[in-house]
Amino acid sequence: MEANVPKRKEPGKSLRIKVISMGNAEVGKSCIIKRYCEKRFVSKYLATIGIDYGVTKVQVRDREIKVNIFDMAGHPFFYEVRNEFYKDTQGVILVYDVGQKDSFDALDAWLAEMKQDLGPHGNMENIVFVVCANKIDCAKHRCVDESEGRLWAESKGFLYFETSAQTGEGINEMFQG
Repeated sequence: MEANVPKRKEPGKSLRIKVISMGNAEVGKSCIIKRYCEKRFVSKYLATIGIDYGVTKVQVRDREIKVNIFDMAGHPFFYEVRNEFYKDTQGVILVYDVGQKDSFDALDAWLAEMKQDLGPHGNMENIVFVVCANKIDCAKHRCVDESEGRLWAESKGFLYFETSAQTGEGINEMFQG
């Protein structure tokens, strides 16, 4: 019985949380994470090979929390790598490009992949899901409007944010929301 009792955290020791990003290739997942963790934007597209990783620290009340963000490659080829990272996740950022309708339509498939890989005993109810409508700075190419994205997110009980990794708009709000 004693084995199931969680050990008390030492005062001042940081808590760690695991966040993963999911979405089609080229929707801006890596750029969002770099913008948040490193405060920079990389304009040259470099495909994520498997998994990339970002970490940042946040203060919540008097507690330091390390946010470990796993940037998962969106290309179907990397499924075998991605499926190892769904377990023990506390937060998910579902990213789509507002100028690519197919990236928005694929969000259901991303959720299905996660659910399948967590298995019949996997619990998604305790995970915080955020829908991130990215690339809002490209307004002339927009084909998924805010109301459609927000309605989809709210229908699932997910948070919804509009962001631009390029300008930084909405990035901090999303991570602190």
